[in-house]
Amino acid sequence: MSGSMAGAYTVLYQGSLVILAVALLLCLIRAIRGPQIADRIIAINMMGTLTIISIAILAFLLEEGYLMDIAMIYTMLSFLAVVLLTKIYMGVYRQKHAGSDRPETAREHGEKEAGQHE
Repeated sequence: MSGSMAGAYTVLYQGSLVILAVALLLCLIRAIRGPQIADRIIAINMMGTLTIISIAILAFLLEEGYLMDIAMIYTMLSFLAVVLLTKIYMGVYRQKHAGSDRPETAREHGEKEAGQHE
């Protein structure tokens, strides 16, 4: 590859990293401000995705192949973290709303029907 082409790619990679850094900052603000837990979980997921993209761009910029391995490992960890956060959120949500409009279980439904037939 010619020198001017390599310089153009370097500028492109560096510009992309700056844009990703700004996007990461905006996601961090959304993760802190919320307003809902779901917004925070999505912002954290987006931050993980942007970090993975940044690592991949750095792999090309620095011409280091091992950084792609790190990006793949970080992808798996980010996925597991978001799944865990979602599970915790859903458990808290269900527990919070269990008292008022709790759906009937099959046993309770059977007990009601048995009481009606007597």
